[in-house]
Amino acid sequence: MNELGYRPCVGVMLVNSEGKVFVGRRIDTKEGDWWQMPQGGVDEGEDLDSAMLRELHEETGARPEHISVLKAMDEPLRYDLPDELIGKLWGGKYRGQEQVWYLARFKGTEADIDLDAHDPAEFCDYKWVDAEDLPDLIIPFKKRVYRQVVEAFRELV
Repeated sequence: MNELGYRPCVGVMLVNSEGKVFVGRRIDTKEGDWWQMPQGGVDEGEDLDSAMLRELHEETGARPEHISVLKAMDEPLRYDLPDELIGKLWGGKYRGQEQVWYLARFKGTEADIDLDAHDPAEFCDYKWVDAEDLPDLIIPFKKRVYRQVVEAFRELV
């Protein structure tokens, strides 16, 4: 595992006008009722801002005119996969992800949310939640990262 690197990734804390955060329920989670914020890998040659807009659109349907980016974290956050997942995700090339997180305000309407904007879809449902509840909704091995994201953006949410 020590030879494996971290997959470059972006994540978005998307907040609506009421200060609630978008979370989607993953289609591929077999155990548990886990919800997560939009996130995904950075393609080779892609800059972080473009990756964030692409991932946000693919997972939520939100287009650039539906959001206002408020801030990006200064430093990326890393997490390691649990041992049972190493070698099974992302072609076995990574031990975890290194994520740059963004905070964005959603200016659209519920009609602008389209979980099927990309094939295959990653979420089967979504809801808006309080930022403080995020660490309780995410799969356990990502809780530390979610606590750090909530803390980093607390003042602006």
